[in-house]
Amino acid sequence: MPPASYRTVKGYGEAEIVIQKSRFIAQVARAETEEEAVAFITAVKAKHWDATHNCSAYVVGEHDQWQRSSDDGEPSGTAGRPILETIKRIGLKNTVVVVTRYFGGIKLGASGLIRAYAESAAAGIRAAGIVEKALCERLRVTVGYSDWGRLEHWLRSEDLPLADVAYTDTVQALLLCPLGTSATMATRIADITSGRAKVEPSGTVWIERDVDSRAHG
Repeated sequence: MPPASYRTVKGYGEAEIVIQKSRFIAQVARAETEEEAVAFITAVKAKHWDATHNCSAYVVGEHDQWQRSSDDGEPSGTAGRPILETIKRIGLKNTVVVVTRYFGGIKLGASGLIRAYAESAAAGIRAAGIVEKALCERLRVTVGYSDWGRLEHWLRSEDLPLADVAYTDTVQALLLCPLGTSATMATRIADITSGRAKVEPSGTVWIERDVDSRAHG
């Protein structure tokens, strides 16, 4: 079974840092498949064809089953692995990171390279932003205006998102609730409206909420 929620990057992000005159340019994207991750890496390499190195890593799949990293000519374990570990430390899925290096003439040593690539990857991820994707159940609720005020107040107090609200002769709302809670929600809605509301299951949907990426350095 796929996870009911997970974190990934919001979209494309790019960040550049300079360490001992070497430029490290991190480019980050979401990749839903391994093919998308490989295509992104290929595109970045084509864009920065004149770079000294284009090191990369990605984590893809419901259970992180596709994980790859590349040092692209840097000493073994000093580039691709730190990028991969940064993605995993932050807890991201379906994420690909490429760190392009333009050598500045000063060698950093193994420990210096590891820090540089890890810091670059983290900066790129912050630039891309982080979202939490959660699988929610949808409930279509039809209720009279006399009951809608109390029901809406309760929904807001519980921080339950509404995907859509239509005002006609009745109020029709599409409620999103955490997976596995629709039966409890239906019972609570019935209590609030004294059984007058009509509640119908309407499938599931993935939603995204922003996460403060500044907390992940």
